[in-house]
Amino acid sequence: MVHKVFWDDPYLTTLQTEVGRVIGDQVTLRDTIFFAQSGGQESDKGTIGVFPVLNARWEGKDIRYTLPPDHDLRVGNVVTIMIDWPRRYKLMRLHFAAEIVLELVYSTLKKPKKIGAHIAEDKARIDFDFKENIDKHLDKLTLMANIVVANNYVIESGFSDRAAERRYWKIPGFAQVPCGGTHLKRTGEIGEISLNRKNVGCGKERIEVRVA
Repeated sequence: MVHKVFWDDPYLTTLQTEVGRVIGDQVTLRDTIFFAQSGGQESDKGTIGVFPVLNARWEGKDIRYTLPPDHDLRVGNVVTIMIDWPRRYKLMRLHFAAEIVLELVYSTLKKPKKIGAHIAEDKARIDFDFKENIDKHLDKLTLMANIVVANNYVIESGFSDRAAERRYWKIPGFAQVPCGGTHLKRTGEIGEISLNRKNVGCGKERIEVRVA
C-alpha cells in the first residue's frame, strides 16, 4: 500500500521514491505526493521520473498511475515525482471554498440534498436536489463564506480511522467533516469567494464557486 504523503504534507511539490509495481503502462509507487481524483477533486498533473502521468486512479487503498506505453521504469527504480503546484494549490483553494459553502448551505437552508460535486482548476460546483431557486440565497452565502475566509481560521485535518484511511477536516466552532482531499492550513489562503447559480433542471440547483 502506497504511503500517501499528500496527506502528511499537501504543500510538498517534489518527492523521491521507488517504483513498487509495473504492469505495462500501469505503475505504483512506494510513496506518493500525486493525488488521484476522489470526492470530486480532480487528480494532480505532473511527472514520475521524466514521464508524464496520463491518469491516476484509486485501486482500493493503492493508487495506480498510467504512464506513456514507451516508459522504461522497472520495479525498484528510484524516481522523482513532481506535481504541477500552481494547479494543485488552485484545486486546494477551490476545494476548501466549496467545503465552506456546502456547510453554510446546510446550516442556513432547509437541508437541501447534495447530489454531486466537482473541483476543477477554474471553478468548483456543488449540485443539490432543491425545489426552489437558490439564487436568492447566494448574496448571504457569499458574505458568510468570505467572513470565514477573512477570519483566517486554522484548518485541522487528520485520520478519524487510520486503518481504514478515513480522514476529516475541522475548523473548531464551525464544522468537522469527513474528507480525504488535500487541505489548506488556514482559511485565509482561499482568497475572495464568489458564487453563482445554475439551474440544471428537474428540481436540481447548482452553485458554482470561484476564488480570486
